[in-house]
Amino acid sequence: MVLYNKFEDGIMKSSKLISIFQYGNMVIPLFFMRNYRKWNLELKELLFLMYLYHLGNKVLFDPGRYQEDLDMELPEIMELVGALTDKGFIKVDVVKNDKGVMEEVVLLDDFYEKISLLLMEEVNEDNNNKVDNSSIFELIEKEFGRTLSPIEYEIIKSWLEHQMSEELIREAVKEATFNGVSNLRYIDKILYEWGKAGIHTVQDVEAMRKKRNKKE
Repeated sequence: MVLYNKFEDGIMKSSKLISIFQYGNMVIPLFFMRNYRKWNLELKELLFLMYLYHLGNKVLFDPGRYQEDLDMELPEIMELVGALTDKGFIKVDVVKNDKGVMEEVVLLDDFYEKISLLLMEEVNEDNNNKVDNSSIFELIEKEFGRTLSPIEYEIIKSWLEHQMSEELIREAVKEATFNGVSNLRYIDKILYEWGKAGIHTVQDVEAMRKKRNKKE
């Protein structure tokens, strides 16, 4: 992902934070780039939040490390921590580690909550038929036995945006479960292959299964 295609070139050149994304292994998900202004974030705050996001939730609060990684002054680091805290994206809390020692950690739970809320809002806004599609998300979460990730939400949302019916998605989930696979990429592949084969309705799926059973 080329960050210069997503942000103002002049802003990017002036930011010390860009170096860790430009030369490291980290990327900013398109979903975050598209929505950071909705969260009332400045570009520098977004980049610092992405840095923390890639470190993981509940990591040691270590301004010295951030300063070294990002080549920034400590006051600027603390200013960004304060801004993200005030805007409700992170918390710095004191917890007891595995050795029973109290230590400061950065928590991103509030950020994950904002992601989930925004994803659900977008799904509802894009649903032109005013039909509640949340059930398909709940169905897949139930089948997987876990909460869907932001990327998985985006994949399911893209199915709905491309006029994929909820009933057909349910059948693809059923097909994946029958094959013992709980993987969204696998379900996506099923839907893709069905589309190539001209299967667009539940009736088409049932006809395919009957034909397959006769061969067996």
